[in-house]
Amino acid sequence: MNFSTPEIAAWVGSFMWPFARISALVATMPLFGTDFAPMRVRLYLALALTLGIVPTLPPMPQIDALSGEGVMVIAQQLVIGVSMGFFFQLIFAGFIIGGQTIAMKIGLGFSTMVDPIAGSQVPVLGMLYTILVGLLFLAFDGHLMVFELLADSFRLLPVGTEGIGREGFWEVVAFSGRMFRIALMMAITVIASLLVVMLAFGVVTKAAPQFNIFSVGMPIFMMIGFVVITITLPDVVPHFVEEMRAALETARKVVSGIP
Repeated sequence: MNFSTPEIAAWVGSFMWPFARISALVATMPLFGTDFAPMRVRLYLALALTLGIVPTLPPMPQIDALSGEGVMVIAQQLVIGVSMGFFFQLIFAGFIIGGQTIAMKIGLGFSTMVDPIAGSQVPVLGMLYTILVGLLFLAFDGHLMVFELLADSFRLLPVGTEGIGREGFWEVVAFSGRMFRIALMMAITVIASLLVVMLAFGVVTKAAPQFNIFSVGMPIFMMIGFVVITITLPDVVPHFVEEMRAALETARKVVSGIP
């Protein structure tokens, strides 16, 4: 059997270009795209997804995979995959920042441990929210929704020299503000409760100067913080579902080119 150079380049491109988009998404999506998952697992997952998706794709563009234009196509696919995974990373980062802010406010900032996902020292309370949103992501089949979005992206934005436009990048930048919105909504209840307690301590200290606020303030802050966290923890579930739905809709809008 004799194969010409254009035929070999077309076969290589038909696999390499989808693999670039899929591997970029797997490398940036929550849980699978972190240090928690070994590099070999991520590689095998990207290869498995590529082998499953490639037979369903339309014909690839007639471009030499080893030419400069072919390299540009690979770069476009990498940007598309990273952009889709970035939306979901922002959601996770918002909950993690919110948990770390709460830990600092109630005096648990000194209690840290190694986060296997972020690969750094984080407060234990931040780890609680990290584990919680990770389990929610798997329980609600978030990973399957991401893979479904990945498969649809090849229909909405086929492989070619055209990638995400300027409006799409602005959508990514605008969506990054949701990370701080999530963190603020999580921590605002604890911050407001501690502010009321601090005002009460100020009044008591003014009325009784001999009252040692430093000896009783820290335990009370921790107790109030844990009570508020216990009350508000069930609200994390609908909040996470809402934010994941927003991330899916925005990512789909970006890859489809809808303004």
